[in-house]
Amino acid sequence: MRPSLCLLVVATLGGCGEKRTQIQIGPPPPRMTTGTLAGSLCSDGQCKCRQGNEDAGLPQDGRKRFEIRLKSAYELWVTLPGTVLYKSPERAEACFYVDLSPGQHPVQLRASNKDGVSVALEIHELGTKTKSWYQTFEFACGHPGVCTYDDLDTKKAEYASIKQGKHDPCGSTRIKSVMWDHGKSPDKLYPSELAVALTLDVYKFVPWKPTGDATCGEGGGRRAPGEGGDDGGEQPESP
Repeated sequence: MRPSLCLLVVATLGGCGEKRTQIQIGPPPPRMTTGTLAGSLCSDGQCKCRQGNEDAGLPQDGRKRFEIRLKSAYELWVTLPGTVLYKSPERAEACFYVDLSPGQHPVQLRASNKDGVSVALEIHELGTKTKSWYQTFEFACGHPGVCTYDDLDTKKAEYASIKQGKHDPCGSTRIKSVMWDHGKSPDKLYPSELAVALTLDVYKFVPWKPTGDATCGEGGGRRAPGEGGDDGGEQPESP
């Protein structure tokens, strides 16, 4: 098994040459979705994918709504505490909507296919004030096609260049501790197992600028001092 790559873990787990926790690749989760799905796009344990800024309902009790979108010709899993989201090979694309409270939430993407894996994961945060979906996180390898070791190697620089882990500076979620590990297919040319781990660091404040607004920067989409209004919470901490 090839050693996993060191990405944004440097800030919390030390440099690439230092000892750190590895991802343990065990068997994939069961082939079923478990946990609570949220919003008007979900019913009977399944969700349909939104179109554009289609209404997906509003979260309650100070939580925030996230879309988790999976694309692949093969099966994929995403796990969060108490939740398993499963995309079957019969569905080229599957979406799930979950509500998360402010705080840190570990997420793992899992792919398994003896002839090579193909994965695409997108996570979007719903802006309740802006009616906008923020581009919180994206990971793709081999979609369409098959993921290669070279594909994975390019991601080290890609994620390292993202300032403070804010993939969408207008949103209110930071990505921390991105890492992955993999196995090898029988011909040893492609990963046959892939586990990608990250943490969603969800802030309490409510973003007030839509995704793509060029004025978002330090502090993300939080309302700046003197701009008026209630930003709904706290300023993001420094990494």
